[in-house]
Amino acid sequence: MSVGALLSGFLPFHADPGDDIIPLEGWRYLSAWTFEPLPLVMLVLTVAVYLYGVHVLRKRGDKWPVLRTIYFCVLGVGTLAIALFSFLGTYDTVLFWSHMIQHMLLNMIAPVFLVAGAPMTLALRTLPKAPRKWLLTVLHSLPAKIALFPPLTTFLMIASPFALYLTGWYNLTLNNDFAHDTLHIYMVVVGCLFFFPLLGVDPVPIRMPYPIRILLFLLTMPFHAFLGVTIMGSTRLIAEDWYVAFERSWGLSPLEDQTWAGGLMWATGDITMFFAMFTIFLQWIQDSKREAKRIDRKLDREDALAAKRAAVVAHGDVGYDSLEQAPPSSTDTDPLGDEEVQ
Repeated sequence: MSVGALLSGFLPFHADPGDDIIPLEGWRYLSAWTFEPLPLVMLVLTVAVYLYGVHVLRKRGDKWPVLRTIYFCVLGVGTLAIALFSFLGTYDTVLFWSHMIQHMLLNMIAPVFLVAGAPMTLALRTLPKAPRKWLLTVLHSLPAKIALFPPLTTFLMIASPFALYLTGWYNLTLNNDFAHDTLHIYMVVVGCLFFFPLLGVDPVPIRMPYPIRILLFLLTMPFHAFLGVTIMGSTRLIAEDWYVAFERSWGLSPLEDQTWAGGLMWATGDITMFFAMFTIFLQWIQDSKREAKRIDRKLDREDALAAKRAAVVAHGDVGYDSLEQAPPSSTDTDPLGDEEVQ
């Protein structure tokens, strides 16, 4: 059997109208996986580095939440793998609705889980002193403050889909493999930059109050819904020449394909933002509880000190100089922030 025959069941990673397209039907939804070496190696290395960090922590007796590991390695990187290698990646240039699901996974769903895995906190807790100092310097540098400035990341999250589908940018990504791959990277990066300061799991240069975080989410939701509805209702095909050139006799027609794509953008965007806001509400409640406990501990120490002073005054056998207030316990402060050690 020739190599060509062996690989005939797999499409090129970026299929074009000149390829012999296998219809996406039946078991193809489960079997149409296409693995491109470089993205696969990068994802495997990302998981390996994260797990090594967890191993280093546990080896020295420190704890790391299992849920954070699941968020990052299973749900975060796993979502990226599904978006890039499953039928979604195999047919992302053939079917608009397949591309749209891939878009939402890369831009909105995977970043939520990657950020929830707190990779920066893990790095800060495992790196040697010098690299840790460098990482802190980067996180608090001016470029980081600009890149993670919530109004800017919110603007990019809102404007990018409009620029992609209402200009010639999307056509470029269909006709150029480098632009296609760059779009995937851009989606993930912008998604992480958007959720990184708003979820606030890792240390950030600018920590936003919880009401502002929720407001920024609320501002984002209508724009995604509006664009999704616009795509659904449009009678003019996006990248019409490209999709019509496939001359498919299977699946949805090009116009139905576009309608489904718009609906998927609308629904997926709203659902993702809803769960992200729900997560922020939970964080807000947890932070309030931690702050209340911290204040209670402080008041308890002050009450104990006052009682001891009263007893000393009553007995008259010890001077006030020996009654200096004890320093706060290590549980009250954490140089990396409460969220980072959960």
